[in-house]
Amino acid sequence: MSHVKNPLLKDIVRSEWIDYNGHMTDSAYAAVFSIAVDQLMIELGIDADFRDKYHYSIYTLETHLCYLAEAHEGQDLYVNIQLVDYDTKRLHVFFVMENDKGDHLATSEQMLMGMDMNEGRPAPFPTEIQSRVETLGKAHANLPKPDHSGRKIGIRRK
Repeated sequence: MSHVKNPLLKDIVRSEWIDYNGHMTDSAYAAVFSIAVDQLMIELGIDADFRDKYHYSIYTLETHLCYLAEAHEGQDLYVNIQLVDYDTKRLHVFFVMENDKGDHLATSEQMLMGMDMNEGRPAPFPTEIQSRVETLGKAHANLPKPDHSGRKIGIRRK
């Protein structure tokens, strides 16, 4: 049983995700987090019908993925989300991938942008979506900042 309460996404490590090292390939971690973004969109109300009707979607602007532990074929995966920050067009989200023991396997910090698909330009969240974003934001407002959030990549020099 997962230690993640109400995970955004539940999945298993699929055989096609296993690489020549015998564990989940780096691109599969990214794919799982991409599936989690799709699930977030659905939970916010941006499903296929909504996209077709309003020509509105969410695009990923930036991703920072940290690999923390190996995942193996058949292993249960759970992805939880924390909404770190938001405004009228953007979501700063932090995903944590865990196994069924609660071990952190990977994290993905992302900046997402609401987009008018007709114009191909950023656009504010529609009212009903903004309301759901605010509800999620309030639910996460008092959570501590995730440990791996805000990290930058670089070679540390002494």
